[in-house]
Amino acid sequence: MKKQVLVAGGGIGGLAAALGASRAGWDVRLYERASAFSEVGAGVQIGPNVVRRLQAWGLQQPLQAVAAFPSRLQVRNAVSGRELAVLPLGAAAVERYGAAYATIHRADLHGLLLSALTKYTDTQLHLDHAIDSFADDGSVVTVRTSRGKEVEGDALIGADGLWSRTRTQLLAGSGGASPPRVTGHLAYRALVPQHALPEVLRTGQITAWLGPRLHAVQYPVRRGELQNIVVIVQGLAPQDLESWDHAAHAAGLDHALKGTCAALQDVVRSVGDHALAGWRLWPLCDRPPVRSADEMARGLVGLLGDAAHPMRPYLAQGAGMAIEDAAELQRALSMHDLEVPLRLRRYALNRWQRNARVQARAVRNGRIFHAMGPVRWGRDLSLRWLGERLLDVPWLYRGDGSSASSL
Repeated sequence: MKKQVLVAGGGIGGLAAALGASRAGWDVRLYERASAFSEVGAGVQIGPNVVRRLQAWGLQQPLQAVAAFPSRLQVRNAVSGRELAVLPLGAAAVERYGAAYATIHRADLHGLLLSALTKYTDTQLHLDHAIDSFADDGSVVTVRTSRGKEVEGDALIGADGLWSRTRTQLLAGSGGASPPRVTGHLAYRALVPQHALPEVLRTGQITAWLGPRLHAVQYPVRRGELQNIVVIVQGLAPQDLESWDHAAHAAGLDHALKGTCAALQDVVRSVGDHALAGWRLWPLCDRPPVRSADEMARGLVGLLGDAAHPMRPYLAQGAGMAIEDAAELQRALSMHDLEVPLRLRRYALNRWQRNARVQARAVRNGRIFHAMGPVRWGRDLSLRWLGERLLDVPWLYRGDGSSASSL
């Protein structure tokens, strides 16, 4: 008889967890609080380490149909506009890491995973039906849903995001259940149809603009038809942090960009004329790096993605680490000679240090991106001298734990 896993959360992490568990031979029941599956429009970068996981799930063709594959990463000074460094992507990434570097609309990645679940697995999807609490007696985990129902399973995976209720209960009393920390950084984001832009503002590459106390990133998504533009500035967050997407006022962004070069301001100005839904605002929150395997799994309950290790977007690996988690969860749940707690323990042992390293590097990158004064000058000089060596991240894209410096 198949074992049954209950998954809390229907975002990218929850869908990936359900897909991995199903491929491990488990029956899966997924519970999502929202009444419909949806993802707020935004871009996601997925490096070769993540693309390889999607390929292993047989999703290369669906990915090819919806993603963009930028030719290179360019870094520019946001004040002078000067090019600082370039990292070839495209065929160079495939040759070096065995898979492409892709950029994709978040809704397209979500839809790709959901389609795989509905077409190729027997996963039961329960919408408008969240997991609010659980009880683990060592042999079975019993959850109580938002509709007052009790459901039993052999394991529970909390993939319920930054404000995870599963995490709060699992880590109660250990310090890991405290609220997420507010970073003081705000992300303005927008999507613009490329055909609506002047030729000079269209792009087939990733461009990162580094400035004092801010940076911006632009890249293509949805086969190159749309351009994703994100500007991250330091400032006060809205009061309602649990509602992560907010209507944003362009005036605040205009003020933050004073002193930046005309080329960057032209990119940002194009949003006002052509964006699909104007600027949206995302207050950035995270948690300190994972401290041990106990913060990712205890007994019959495991955490995955943002529920376990929410991170700043300065290494572009938030969704990627959730998908890597799910691939490792699949391997662990497939160890049928082990008791379930040992399988989840194996999952956590194999993931926590890598996730912690990515979390820490993302924080470091944010400081470098937003640097001022002598640190900023040193950053720009290092990029001009070392360029590709600083931008490449072999330990991350290979997934082999090897050490390398990176920006």
